[in-house]
Amino acid sequence: MKKINKMERIDFKPGTMVYPLPAVLVSCGSTPEEYNLITIAWTGTTCSDPPQCYISVRPERYSYDIIRRNKEFVINLTTEELAQATDWCGCRSGSKYNKWKETGLTPGKAKIVNAPIVCESPVNIECKVKEIIPLGSHDMFLAEVVNISVSEKYLDPNTGKFNLSDANPLVYNHGSYYRLGKKIGKFGWSVEKKSRKKK
Repeated sequence: MKKINKMERIDFKPGTMVYPLPAVLVSCGSTPEEYNLITIAWTGTTCSDPPQCYISVRPERYSYDIIRRNKEFVINLTTEELAQATDWCGCRSGSKYNKWKETGLTPGKAKIVNAPIVCESPVNIECKVKEIIPLGSHDMFLAEVVNISVSEKYLDPNTGKFNLSDANPLVYNHGSYYRLGKKIGKFGWSVEKKSRKKK
């Protein structure tokens, strides 16, 4: 393994510095009248078996009470194409705007939960809340993943493999949005044995 150069260090005060993060659209509500969207970056996986994830939401956000009451939500992954709508939904409140109409996004029927999916999203992750954990500025909604639906657009017709990278996923990095860059490796590539070609 090649030597990695050391760098000089500067201390910052404690804060949120785990970046980049996925910028997702979380859809919530049990009826069309209360359907809403909220942009979340404080999200991630907590367990793979059983599959669980989380979102952290400020209690003063309009969607907070909807999610707390219904105990369901959908994490909709976003793309470069959805960047403007994603940012807009994070800057405006559902108490004043119908975010679906304003952004032109389409609410679709989820398979398990009552909350809608975003039809334009490449991946919809249906979640049922297991626990609400007060943390400080945010409360964490720890949830079980009960269904995942994906766009056929990103399925390889020959292998059936889902190629999310083809959707140009959107990430949030310290106040700005970015698309993913080029692939530099795959899981385990640093330790896998190289095949020897026969002479």
